[in-house]
Amino acid sequence: MMKMYLSNANGKIEEIHELKNGCWINLIAPTEEEIRYIANHLDIPIDSIKDALDDEERSRIEKEDNHVLIIVDIPIITQDEVDGSIYETIPIGMIITNTCFITVCLQENPIFQEFANNKIKNFYTFMKTRFALQMLYMISTYYLRYLKQINRRTSEIEKRLHQSMKNEELFSLLSMEKSLVYFTTSLKANNIVMERLMRLNYLRMYDDDQELLEDVIIENKQAIEMTEVYSSILSGMMDAFASVISNNLNIVMKFLTAITIVLSLPTMVASFYGMNVPIPYQNSPHAFLTAMLISALLSSATAFVFWKKRYF
Repeated sequence: MMKMYLSNANGKIEEIHELKNGCWINLIAPTEEEIRYIANHLDIPIDSIKDALDDEERSRIEKEDNHVLIIVDIPIITQDEVDGSIYETIPIGMIITNTCFITVCLQENPIFQEFANNKIKNFYTFMKTRFALQMLYMISTYYLRYLKQINRRTSEIEKRLHQSMKNEELFSLLSMEKSLVYFTTSLKANNIVMERLMRLNYLRMYDDDQELLEDVIIENKQAIEMTEVYSSILSGMMDAFASVISNNLNIVMKFLTAITIVLSLPTMVASFYGMNVPIPYQNSPHAFLTAMLISALLSSATAFVFWKKRYF
């Protein structure tokens, strides 16, 4: 899918249907025909567009003769039948040419929608350097937003774990931990790109742009710190709850074993008195009552000993 936008005289974003200077070209899972159309009309290599469509593409920044390619990872939410929402990362590409600004991604995401729906202040499609920095800022903001959601969801799972102690909650925590690993890896790679953008003259920047880039780097580093903190907390929480679940199982097994021993004593007494051999008091009219009393005494004494040792 290919859509093109252009800022009008009032600063509002309008969708257009042909290439114009200063426009924004948004490619979402583009077809081969759309890729070749953009590559031919803007004189950029096809690989520069296709690189961002690779799930495993690393974050980087490259400068060619007539364009600058920036590839970074953005956070997304996917749905799973078992765990519900799962947080992952995918690459997006930003190609800055002399005439147009191109974004490339495998799927639609809310970051692009923020720009397309006029929700970003002081956003103009023809201000390509600021557009790139605003895009990077929004990406860092969404990382922080999703990290807060992960933290809230982790707290909810923790509350359920206190009550249920089932494996499903541990699997959910494992999914959250995996998401944090994705976030940590992507954020650190994005940080390298931003620092290279700060040090090297890939884009022409004014003072306001420099300040915006510094804000982007600060937001990204804050996201890295939050991810590392949440990951450490989650890892410790999983170890603790795994130990608690194992300990609870041991308590249950100990209780059941104690009950089995207590109940086995009357069975043993009854087995002795049920043998077809001469036994004491077998002709006594109180033989049954004697067997019951012996069973009760043995069970009561054993139960008292187990209670004193806190097996119950």
